[in-house]
Amino acid sequence: MAYLPKYGPQAQTPQQRARILAQMKAANPALYKDLPPTLEQLHARYVAGELSWTDVCYLSEHEQAR
Repeated sequence: MAYLPKYGPQAQTPQQRARILAQMKAANPALYKDLPPTLEQLHARYVAGELSWTDVCYLSEHEQAR
């Protein structure tokens, strides 16, 4: 597997990205409770490798500005 720097060393596979996302949600459950469907979709695209976390942050901020 080729190293993809946009994901960082600990998030190269979908399983690693899913684990990191789960850890973030566990660390701050109030922040991640009752997420809008659009944000859940962005998280799923991150896990799938379609988006970097930077992309997710940018797109979620852009979505909230609407």
